[in-house]
Amino acid sequence: MKVNQLVSGSVVLLLFSCVTGVNSQVPGAKVGSFEMLSNIGSPLIPGSASYSEPSQTYLLSGSGSNIWFGEDSFSFLWKKMNGDFMLQTRIRFVGEGHELHRKAGIMIRSSVSPNSPVVACTVHGDGLTSFQYRRNAGEDMEEIKFEISGPDVLQLEKKGNTYTMSVAHFGEVYQVQEIENLDLGSDLLAGLFVCSHNNNYSEQVSFTNTRVFNTVPDDLVQYQSYIGSLLEVMDVESGKCQILAGSEGSWQAPNWTPDGKTLIYNSDGKLYNFDIASRESSVLNTDFANKNNNDHVLTFDGSIMGISHHPEETNGQSVIYTVPVTGGVPKRITDKSPSYLHGWSPDNQFLIYTAERNGDYDIYKISKDGGKEIQLTKTTGLDDGSEYSPDGKYIYFCSTRTGTMQVWRMDADGKNQVQLTFDELNDWFPHVSPDNKWLVFVSFPKEVPANSHPFYQRVYLRLMPIEGGVPKVIGYLYGGQGTINVPSWSPDSKKIAFVSNGIF
Repeated sequence: MKVNQLVSGSVVLLLFSCVTGVNSQVPGAKVGSFEMLSNIGSPLIPGSASYSEPSQTYLLSGSGSNIWFGEDSFSFLWKKMNGDFMLQTRIRFVGEGHELHRKAGIMIRSSVSPNSPVVACTVHGDGLTSFQYRRNAGEDMEEIKFEISGPDVLQLEKKGNTYTMSVAHFGEVYQVQEIENLDLGSDLLAGLFVCSHNNNYSEQVSFTNTRVFNTVPDDLVQYQSYIGSLLEVMDVESGKCQILAGSEGSWQAPNWTPDGKTLIYNSDGKLYNFDIASRESSVLNTDFANKNNNDHVLTFDGSIMGISHHPEETNGQSVIYTVPVTGGVPKRITDKSPSYLHGWSPDNQFLIYTAERNGDYDIYKISKDGGKEIQLTKTTGLDDGSEYSPDGKYIYFCSTRTGTMQVWRMDADGKNQVQLTFDELNDWFPHVSPDNKWLVFVSFPKEVPANSHPFYQRVYLRLMPIEGGVPKVIGYLYGGQGTINVPSWSPDSKKIAFVSNGIF
């Protein structure tokens, strides 16, 4: 059975950009996932835009006198959006430029009229960063200035009549400003902009990691309703991401196979092989196990997969099984439930997992043949997300024992448990790079309960040396549950695979 990674409906618009190669732009034509380029306010030098693969980069050029006072003059690449939504991008000015106040960023407007109500996340050529907005047509622009200078990671979110601007230097957490009671109406125009601040010159800006998507409604019930998913890979050093495929439903937790050719993810209780070269998915046969969650892990040699399936005889509680990576009839490993798989030992002899026993969740170890389970953690609180280091010396895990969810390390026998992260974010699912140098994990905001890792949150992917240290943000995304629950490093330790969310 094949699954087409380009599905009908709302996902197609964004994923159109993944298969079209290079797309040149003239006003009135589509480029990438955007509908149109408009030269607002008749700038002297008309703007242009292009989109290229495989970098998934937009290049936007334009002149224009300013985006200020009561009217604007600039170039704007946009698409129509309604409801609550979010824009994300990474920005870079190309060349030294002609004006210190040349500006670019992400914008939401009521219309293409020069005096339209607007809100914009704006970065100037000299580094000045501001949240600019015009409440009513023809009014002078207002702004909130940030302390940060020259951020390259930008996010602008609409929720009702509240707009939130988040900016960061790559590697750092966001700085945030919010504007309330700004009514721009419906059928809004959302996208990327550039203004040279001097009509005699054109400036060029590069945009990468660009996403425009609707967020979940407040009444969405998690684990009953889902929104779109994107399967992505990221170059860890640069933070540049590439969308491989997507679905209107819920894809979760990609494993990278040791040969580097396949990603394995789960969806609607089944497991799928995603062939990176062909961009096609096929079902991984797990026979009766058709209620698999996102706790599926390959042995270090890639021959066996451990899965967590919810059989009816346990009242739907998770049980661990193993199955050949080529598919087959699963073999039950844990007698007790619930048990949620997270790792294999490097010699393929043991599995480690989180299990609820006697009212508390701890980390356990069991032979690949089943039998008696060995308890490794015994501290009150949730211990989860366990994974062996490639040399077998340590197990990395996350724990709420100090109040927030933090990354910990212990010896392979459970001794010498040491905390590695210490900030206010809640850190989940530490994964060790194959070269045993790095940990990558997903960090939830402090507002999310420490013992919870829900869908559809504004989360970070963070990178930290294996011995500990200050984590570096490498991913800024809308995700959470299912984003990076399982080991997902590429075999060469240069990339990670993950799932982001949104209605695209």
